[in-house]
This record gives sequence, structure tokens and C-alpha cells, in this order.
Amino acid sequence: MELSEIREKIDAVDEQLLDLFLQRMDLSDEVAAYKNAHHLPILNKERERAILAKVTEKSGERERYAYHLFSTLFELARSRQAELISAPTKVAAQVRASLEAGTSVFPQTGLVACQGVEGANSQVACDRLLPRGNIVYVKTFQAVVSAVESGLCRFGVLPIENSSNGSVRAVYELLQDHNLSIVRSTRLCIRHELLTLPGVKMEDITEIYSHEQAIGQCSKFLNSLNGVRVIPCDNTAMAAKMVAEKGDRHAAAISSHPCAALYGLTCLNDSIQDSDNNYTRFICITKDPVIYAGANRISLIIAFDNRPGALYEILSKLAALDINMTKLESCPVAGSDFEFVFFLELDASVQDPSVLAMLEEMERSCAEFQFLGNYAEV
Repeated sequence: MELSEIREKIDAVDEQLLDLFLQRMDLSDEVAAYKNAHHLPILNKERERAILAKVTEKSGERERYAYHLFSTLFELARSRQAELISAPTKVAAQVRASLEAGTSVFPQTGLVACQGVEGANSQVACDRLLPRGNIVYVKTFQAVVSAVESGLCRFGVLPIENSSNGSVRAVYELLQDHNLSIVRSTRLCIRHELLTLPGVKMEDITEIYSHEQAIGQCSKFLNSLNGVRVIPCDNTAMAAKMVAEKGDRHAAAISSHPCAALYGLTCLNDSIQDSDNNYTRFICITKDPVIYAGANRISLIIAFDNRPGALYEILSKLAALDINMTKLESCPVAGSDFEFVFFLELDASVQDPSVLAMLEEMERSCAEFQFLGNYAEV
């Protein structure tokens, strides 16, 4: 048989498949109506498992392919049912409130809490996110959260991940523990330099101060030094300020170039970071959930049962809607027996009804589900 003839037969089968698929989705709509009327859950794992067992038994050596085909059909049907079922969810209420509170233009002013001192990367991020904002400097990430929760500041700016050193876990822990909303983010190119008092030479240095993230991003340089203590501090700008105020000619700071001019220091080495492609993402948080116009990124924290296929079920929901996932990271739960939560970021908007339906279905199926916000990155 010629290839053209084989393809003609495949086309004919595809026509039948499409017709049967559409019939199946119509029946799935009827199932959704019944479940909605009788307050039944979307997922019926027992029925799905029974069908998959029958399918694999009948499929012979192709059972693996048949298994995945029917698993995909189930996921598409559940996604459709999620769009149709009107059972209330926390995420739907949160999204509605956020959309009602939002405006077409992101604010350019307001009190904003920032960890560090003048010259910190967080301050640069504050200026980019809120060009005419009034910055309130605080000492810790927790203090940023407290300032926002108490109403002292309308906004807070926090680093959330670095391209070289990964997520800032302390910030994710704060997001888990506090009811805050991400309303915007930005990405900064970070350049670390070794700063000292004028006239200090490399051989004079016995102590280097910086933030733990910057220390990690300059690990190769620091590991090459002998007899030098590396001392973490709250912020790279604080490190520069400390060296300047201390007046110790044996001390240095890993900080930014603007901090050298700001605190009267000299750059001893401007090539100390592990990678030139070094970016840090900063988020802007608020106490009340708000979604502004142009929001196209969604951040989530989820946890689910530790069983085979659990993560696949989540990812298949995204694949069914052709949603791009830009971040997936697991984090162990402290004090647990190898339990994990997952940090997800998606290129999507809750303005799309199918996306909101997917989030609702995630909330129903996940042991833990936290919608952190839908926002734009600038």
C-alpha cells in the first residue's frame, strides 16, 4: 500500500475520532449538569481507574499509549466540567474581589516598605515599580510584611528569586504564612562588586560582608580566597554602609556599584559574581487582593497527596488549556516526612474563564492551594 493510501485511511479514522470526541464532550456537559444539580465532585477517581484498567487490558502491547490517550480524555472532560460547575470556591471569590478592586492603571505613588538602606537592590526595584513612591526602609523581610499587614505601608517590595541562586525561600515562607497578594513584579540585572575603603589592597582583607544571596552568587570567587571570613548581613547596601562606618581596612563588602559612590568606597574587583547573566526578580505585595489591567502572570503555592501521577494530574490541566508554566519548584515542608509544597508560575490571566475554572479545579483537588496573585511584570 502506498503512503498516500495509508494517509487517506488515517484521515478517515481521524474524522471518526473527532466525531466521537465531540460526542463524548457533549456527554461530559450532561455529566457536569448532573453533578452540579446533585452537588457531586468533578473527579471520580474510582470510575477513571476502572476504565483505565479495562483499556489497558484490551490494548495489548500498545496499552501504554492507550492509557495516556484516555488519561488525556479524562483531563479534558474534567477541565470542561470545571468551566460548567458553579460550586463556590475560595479562589473564585478572591479573583472577583481582586478584579473589582483593580483599576486600569497601576499606582505610581504610595508608601512602600523596602528591606535595607539607600542603595539596596530592593530600593532600585521600588523605584521601578512605583516611580514616585515614598520608601520606608526596614531591617528584615518580616518587617516588610508587617508594615503592609498593619497598614503602615500600602505596598511592600521583596526579592523572590535569582537566576543564579534560585528562590528566596524566606520570602516564599512569608507568603505561605501571611494572607498577601502579589500585584506586580520586575526583574533587575544584578552586578556585584567587592568594595573597600580607599587604598585597601586584596591582601589586606580578612572579612567580607554581604547578604546570603549575594554570597551564593559569588561563591566561586569567595571559595578561591584563603584566610577570609565571609559574614552574612541583612542587605548588600547595609554591608557597604557597615564597612564605610566601621572604618576597618581589613573589611570589604560585596555590594553594587552605586553603593561605592553612596558610601565613599572603592571598587577593588568588579568581576566576582559566578555569572554575568545574573537577574533577581522582585515582587510588589499588598494586604488586600488586587488585579490590575494587563495582568498576565499567575503565582501559586500548592501541595497534593504523595502518590504516583499526582503531579502529572496538575500539569495535564495546564497542557489541556495550552498554558505555559514558567516556574515549578518543590520545597520540603519543615518537620514532615518528605512532604513537599510546589511553587508555580503561569503565563495566564484569570480574565479567561477557562483559566479561572482550571484554578477552581486545582483548589478542589489539591491538599493545599494558595493563589498569590495575577499580575504583570515590568
